[in-house]
Amino acid sequence: MKVGFLGCGNMGSALANAVCNKIGSENVLVCDIDNSKAEAFSAVSGCIVIDSFKIIEECDYIFIAVKPDSIENLLLPLKNTIEKRCKDICLVTMAAGTSINTIEKYAHIQVPIIRIMPNVACFVGKGMILATYNSYVTAECINTFTEIMEKSGTIDIIGEKYIDSYSIVSGCGPAYVYTFIEALADAQVSIGVPRDKAYRYAAQTVFGSAAYMLESGEIPASLKDRVCSPGGTTIQGIKALEKGAFRFSVMDAVSSSYEKTLNIKSE
Repeated sequence: MKVGFLGCGNMGSALANAVCNKIGSENVLVCDIDNSKAEAFSAVSGCIVIDSFKIIEECDYIFIAVKPDSIENLLLPLKNTIEKRCKDICLVTMAAGTSINTIEKYAHIQVPIIRIMPNVACFVGKGMILATYNSYVTAECINTFTEIMEKSGTIDIIGEKYIDSYSIVSGCGPAYVYTFIEALADAQVSIGVPRDKAYRYAAQTVFGSAAYMLESGEIPASLKDRVCSPGGTTIQGIKALEKGAFRFSVMDAVSSSYEKTLNIKSE
């Protein structure tokens, strides 16, 4: 089993790192239009740097890890090589707002395609990855794929019509969470907490709170109410968040990101 990555950007390298941890770096092949990125990633991961044609020729699963507007130009020169191996490979795309049908057109051939929307937490094996696939992907193919991705985090298989709306929070959400952590840390620094401790306290609080919710199965409102004592300090803070339209701001951020995704699809 060999897995290739056409692109070594932030998301591509995050997934490649997870795959290296699962199947061994000697079985992961990478390339990038900026070869220095591929070489830099190889230096820390141990994977093999090779050209895009060799990746198509030698790999079983091939991740297309470039921006949506670069996919057509990436796949066009690879058309004949893909056609020769169309029954033996599976393309994996992670381009936001880009349908499987669009990738099929770019590839100019009927080929198994899995479309995923991962997030940066795949770097540490805690990612949320939504996946869908076309009719050429077999049950064995998708099962092997989920095994390969095991070290990246949690995978949820859904219908393609849902992937854009379902993946907005998992895909964009980390940036919102990091902004929240930064705000918590800044607030602590303003009242005298050293910066390094402020970051650690804020991050661990968010991490622990999320883990408690997932493991308990309780809804956020119930857990929030458990922390808010009548007339206490926490409910006073919640009041301040509501005064600042905290919930509306979060909901508006998600809606804005989704609208941008729809615009990408229509361009």
